[in-house]
Amino acid sequence: MSTQADKSGTLYGAIEAGGTKFVAAVGSAAGVLSSATIPTGKPAPTLRAAVDSLREQAGSRGISGIGVASFGPINLNPGSPGYGRMEKTPKPHWSGADMLAPFRAFDAPLALETDVNAAALGEARAGRGAGKRIVAYATIGTGIGVGVAVDGKAHNGLSHPEIGHIPVPQNSAADAYAGCCPYHGNCLEGLACGPAIEARWGRSLSELAPDHPAYALEAGYLASLCISLMLSFSPDVILLGGGVMQAEGLLGQVREQVFKRLGGYLPYAGRREDVDGLIKAPQFAGYSALIGGFLLAEAAARRTRS
Repeated sequence: MSTQADKSGTLYGAIEAGGTKFVAAVGSAAGVLSSATIPTGKPAPTLRAAVDSLREQAGSRGISGIGVASFGPINLNPGSPGYGRMEKTPKPHWSGADMLAPFRAFDAPLALETDVNAAALGEARAGRGAGKRIVAYATIGTGIGVGVAVDGKAHNGLSHPEIGHIPVPQNSAADAYAGCCPYHGNCLEGLACGPAIEARWGRSLSELAPDHPAYALEAGYLASLCISLMLSFSPDVILLGGGVMQAEGLLGQVREQVFKRLGGYLPYAGRREDVDGLIKAPQFAGYSALIGGFLLAEAAARRTRS
């Protein structure tokens, strides 16, 4: 992780708000100066701890802008009365939580984006998506989320993408699991997130042997995700991050299944090496969203100055 401060000496804050942990950091898009990890509990104490951590890390220097990269679904419409609030989420207690209000204590410009969109922005700026027009970033962990950056900007419409909840083909003979999503049951997240793997096998994927049938099953679901992204966005690169992707050999199995299922249909993925070049691990594994959070904070500060 880089530790180079912004050359101007300006300090920014970034929050990566995840379903398992929050990371509060100070620095800039040029690098993280310091960070602290906070377990995700109930909203009020977790957000209060994140505010206290930023204040302690910044000390007397102050913070010129804060970017919050949050799990979702979250209201990103600044014109809406519910802007900044969590919408209906499977995460207990977090529906309706205000993700921005606690950080207004800093009297600094604030910016909000989903954690996966922020990760896509971070990788598009200086990571594996640098110089590329369309960057898709998926995190496969406690949940599954996907962000897309187009020409250096996060892709959002009426809301942010919720690609983690797309329906995927399920072979009930090979996989009788009903899925763990409380809203859709066997959507992609319900079948392929970390808790779904543990519910079937009693252990995480990394704790199972690479030839365990869980690998082929998981790779198949993630291949469906990648193919959906390819057919929908035609991205220059798809980055697969998150804790589940740390399982040895999983990325290779996903690539193999993508190649086989496409059957040569897309000209830019006609060879296995083409698929290998398209589907990659993030460069900033574990902190892509923080880099994106700093980018958001810097942009918010520029808007305020102008």
